[in-house]
This record gives sequence, C-alpha cells and structure tokens, in this order.
Amino acid sequence: MKYIYLLSCLLISTVVFSQKTEKILSPDKNLEVTFTLNKGIPNYSINYKGKQILEDSPLGFITNSGDFSKDINFVKATKGEVNKQYNQVKIKQSNIEYKANTLKVTLQNGDEKEMAILFQVSDNDVAFRYELSKWGDTRTCIIKKETTGYKFPSVTTSFLSSMMNPMSGFARTAPSYESGYVVDASMESNTSKEGYVFPGLFRIGDHGWALISETGVNSQYCASHLSAYSNGVYTVTYPNEKENDGFGSVGAQIGLPGVTPWRTVTVGETLEPIVETTIPFDVVEPLYKPSQEYKYGRGTWSWIVWQDNSMNYEDQVKYIDLAAAMNYEYILIDAWWDERIGYEKMESLIKYANAKGVDVFLWYNSNGAANDAFMTPLNKMNTAIARKEEMKWLKKVGVKGLKVDFFGGDKQETMRLYEDILSDANDYGLMIIFHGTTLPRGWEKMYPNYVGSEAVLASEMLIFSQDVREKEAYYASLHPFIRNAVGSMEFGGVLLNKYLNKGNSKGQKRLTTDAFQLATAVLFQNPVQMFALTPNNLNDVPDFELDFMKEVPTIWDETKFIDGYPGKYSVIARRHGNKWYVAAVNAEDKAKKIKLKLPMLKGQTLIMYNDNKNRETYQSNVDVSKKGELSITIQPKGGFVLTK
Repeated sequence: MKYIYLLSCLLISTVVFSQKTEKILSPDKNLEVTFTLNKGIPNYSINYKGKQILEDSPLGFITNSGDFSKDINFVKATKGEVNKQYNQVKIKQSNIEYKANTLKVTLQNGDEKEMAILFQVSDNDVAFRYELSKWGDTRTCIIKKETTGYKFPSVTTSFLSSMMNPMSGFARTAPSYESGYVVDASMESNTSKEGYVFPGLFRIGDHGWALISETGVNSQYCASHLSAYSNGVYTVTYPNEKENDGFGSVGAQIGLPGVTPWRTVTVGETLEPIVETTIPFDVVEPLYKPSQEYKYGRGTWSWIVWQDNSMNYEDQVKYIDLAAAMNYEYILIDAWWDERIGYEKMESLIKYANAKGVDVFLWYNSNGAANDAFMTPLNKMNTAIARKEEMKWLKKVGVKGLKVDFFGGDKQETMRLYEDILSDANDYGLMIIFHGTTLPRGWEKMYPNYVGSEAVLASEMLIFSQDVREKEAYYASLHPFIRNAVGSMEFGGVLLNKYLNKGNSKGQKRLTTDAFQLATAVLFQNPVQMFALTPNNLNDVPDFELDFMKEVPTIWDETKFIDGYPGKYSVIARRHGNKWYVAAVNAEDKAKKIKLKLPMLKGQTLIMYNDNKNRETYQSNVDVSKKGELSITIQPKGGFVLTK
C-alpha cells in the first residue's frame, strides 16, 4: 500500500514538475522562440542569429475563473504555417507578403481548464496571443491581469516614453500618449510609477534591437502598456483604475471561447526591421467592409497656428483658399465651429469649399463624462443616439471625415467607444482621425475608415512649449523607430512660419530649418496629413518649397530604412508609385556628414532640398553614384529631402 502511494506521488511529481520545451524557428531560421514549462511556470525566450534577445520571460494571466500563470500542465503542441498576401494603402507598404511559422501550445491549469498560447514567428517578428477555451458551462470571464513579461539581457538600454498620470493634464484628459522620450537609458532607471507606453524600443548591447508592442485591440479588450522595470522584467500592465474618472473595469471581459490581443516583438541586428515592420497589420483582419472607397490626402487647418480666434467664417474661407491654392484635398475645421460659425453657415462654408475642390473634416469632442474637456461640439460622439443623428447630418451636407478628440484612457470601456465611433462613421461614409488618444493597434487594417491618430507629442505642443520647440528635432529623430514604426501618426506638422503664431513676426520662434520641416512631410507617415501651413506662406515662403508641398504624397508603396540612430538623426526612404523620396533630420548640435547607400537610385540625378551653413534652405541637383552612394551634410536641427 505504501508502495502504491509512493508511486502515485512520483507520477504526480513527474506531471507537475517536469520540464517541457518547444522551439519554433522563423522561415529564414534566424529567429528562434523557445517555450518552456518548468515546475508549472510557462516562459518563453527569443534568440536572433544565435544571440539572446529575451531571456526566459513569464507568460500567463489571471482570471476570475482561475490562475493561468502557475501550476500549469502541458497538454499538446501543434505546428503550422501562415502564408498570406494583402494590400493596405494606409500604412508604410502597400503590398505585403506575410510568411510565418506557428506554434500552438495547449496548456491546462490546476483546475483542469484549458488555454493555448499561439506563437507566429516571421523573419524578424514574433507575435503571440492567448486563446481561451470554453470551460464547461462558463461562457465569459474577466481577465484581471497578465503576467506576460519581457526579460532583456543586462546590457540592454531603453528608449521609452512614460505613461501619463491618469486624470492629469489639460481638463483631466490624460493619459493621451503625449510624453517625451528618454533614450539609451539603463533599465534600472525605468522606474515610472505609471509605466511606459507601447511601443518600447530596446538596444541589446551588440546583439541588436527589439521593438515591443501590441496589436489587435478592439472593443473586446482593454489596451495595455509596460510596467516599470522590476526584478529584471517589464510586464504587460492594464489601465490605471483612475482613468475615465474611475469608471469602468481595468481588466478585460471576454466571451468564451475568446482571444487576447497580440503581443509583438520585432528584432534585428540593425534598425532596418524596426522601421520596415508590418507586424501590427500582418496578424489582424478587417472587422467590417468599407461602405465606400475612401480618399486620402493633404489638408490645411487654421487652429494649429491661428488658434481658437480663427474659428470664424472669414478665416476658414482663407484656409479653404489656401488648400485650393496648394491643390490639397481637405480642410480641417477645428473646435468651436458649432458655436462660432453654426450649423447653417457651416453648410454654406462646405459648399464654398466643395466649389474650390476641397472637402471638409470637422472636429468633435468625444467627451460626455470621462473628463473635463469642454470644447464644443460636445455630447455628440459619446452616445449612439446622438452620434447617429449627427452623422446623418454630416453625410447630408457632404462632410468627409471627423477629428474626434479627448479620450484619455485605455480601459475596455473606451475601446468600445473608439470602435463604436468608427463603425457608425463607416455607415455614413466618414473617415476618422483620433486626437488626445491612445496608440492605434492595427486599426488601419481593422477599421477601413480609420485614417490616423495623434498619440504623440505633436505639433500643438510646439506652439505651447518652449521645451518642446527646443527638442523638436530630437523627438522627430525618434518617431520612425518607435511611435510611427507601429502605426499611423497624425502629427499635424510642416510649420513654415518663422514664428509659430498668426503674426509670424515675433513670439514663439521655430528652431528648426525649412528643410527640416519639409523632411517631416515624408518622415512622418499618416494617410491623411493636416499640414500646418498658413495663408501668409503663399507669399513669404520660397516657391520651390511650396512646389514641394504641393506634390508630396501621403500614401506610400514602400518604406526603407537608410541610416540613423534614435535621438541623433534619421534617414528614411519612401516610394510612391515609381517615385522615391529620401528624408532626413539631424537632432544634434553639430552638422553631420553621412554617406548614404541608395541602390534604388543609383546613377540618377535627384532634386535636393537642404540647408547651407547659415541654415538657409535651398534647392539643387545632386548625382547619386553608379554604386548608389551619395554623401550629404545635414545641418544641426536641419534636414534634407531627395526626390526626382
């Protein structure tokens, strides 16, 4: 009898405490993900070309129906492949082929409830998510927290932006992903109480680079961010309970069977895979069909420089005329239009714009009860009844899109509002831009009428903050490697006024060059760009700069990393049709001479927009060698653009 009891204990011990390892390689066999189950604890690690990117990092989650982070038993593992092609004109590349190997590990917790972890590994990207089974008669659960983590080697440095304190900032609208970045910082210094926003960039010594983020967040989940660095690990963290003035759950309520969003890790020896990744879109699918074909392009908007006082009929006419003179597709009419212009006069203003070949975006406040944002139109987007009634009018008068502002939270409650606005807007043929907002997480593909989000320390802060003006070039050099690498970024830039106000004669002086500003039109990617030009620029800006701005596209067929280091300088190439644009900015205080490798432009004569030593922008022709090489000097806080 004692023998049988002892044998049973040994068998149980074998099941619970055995080591289980499963490995999966990328199609090119350079990227390896290893899943391990050790003493009931699930972990994963990542190697690239034999070098450690992530050490054993925790997996799992905790629900109201059980714990899936410990006391886990292995059930089975299956492997497969994904091979698909798709078209997406709103992102950095229009035609994408996605190939990945898959590993699905099915596990069981101590209560004999099953879940699975699905890994998809392409040549430079790892994506994984949790898949929950139906547990008996249980058809719903609350995921309270994830234990998913990222353990980098000790040599790693970080490039991170802090999560904003909830219910802080203007009208208690934070968090809105509008903090600055600290670059090349030690992990030990990453002690922000609120954690850090996605995406996060990491340099793993001489091993390479990693960009971590999430994608596929919709109304069925909350958005997440990174914790502070603790006990050697960053973990996936759910929203602070104080967001939305304390209303709404901080976890996620999902139906069973159900899935979580994807966690993504993009790796490379250089920054090339980081800049060029399409993983946020590779693993998601459209949630509905477009009600019509949406048109992307460029626009003007008065508020960014002329501010609230410009919200009158006469000034909006001037900006419509500016858009028409620049051959732009749109004008954005910002806050207070309902009170200061009115619905009736807005209809005539839209007719005027349309007669000039310009279509209209209108601004709306998203708020109803989440924060103290007070600008109008208010209480038009936060409920289905008011929203549909408003959108019916918008469609009738010919409005083409909306900019919806002031969300300030990542709870599932807010994710539902994003999705409801997008879905209803599609029914009425309206495109949507979000401001005061969270990071877009695969939304360009998921929502056909979605055309961009702010979620960055954007152009408005250049107007309001001397510190941001001084750091403009610094932040610009970061965005292609971090924020804009994973989603469209509606920055609202290209400020050609010398002073960032209506008079353009004194006050907030712009500290970057005109060539820098032209470069950001290419460097920052968003399918609808509301540029910060002003009517006076038609007379006080050189014609060659205006000609460039009349021609620059906003949608791209291909994006290439050329050179750069985040926080110092960046050089990016984008192709529209057969035409390449190469754009660069220099964040440093000294001129930088670089030798570019441009194989796609070898032997060609290009137009160059650059700055001289006096920081004056000029246009000239340059020849790329037959080897595809070109040496260029970028002035401090300057930039350049090359094109045909």
